[in-house]
Amino acid sequence: LQLHHSGCYHCGGWVGAVFPLWKESERVTVKVHRVPLSGVSLSAQPPGGQVALGDSLVLSCAGRMGTDPLSFSWHREGSWAPLGTSPRLELHHVGDNDSGQYQCWVSDGDSVAESDTMNVTVL
Repeated sequence: LQLHHSGCYHCGGWVGAVFPLWKESERVTVKVHRVPLSGVSLSAQPPGGQVALGDSLVLSCAGRMGTDPLSFSWHREGSWAPLGTSPRLELHHVGDNDSGQYQCWVSDGDSVAESDTMNVTVL
């Protein structure tokens, strides 16, 4: 089901063999509810968020539950300015200034869920 499936439904059909009559059922209202966001998780490649100076790091964000469509934003050290807006954040040629706490925020348009923070260490 999708949210746009909410509405009023009924069925109808011809009843009787000799003089068929069109009959309709009672109308039923169906309301599809949003699934609240939950279970936002963060993973890294290489695992653990430790990366050698000049190498690449990929952070991935996923939610176990939530009504689509979902939007993503990446944040570092609690900053409101997003670093990216896709489920993956790719850092190429990392430098010392890329070390810190990273977090993913996921929104379904009504609410926002945050991942735990991941400490990224550039070695």
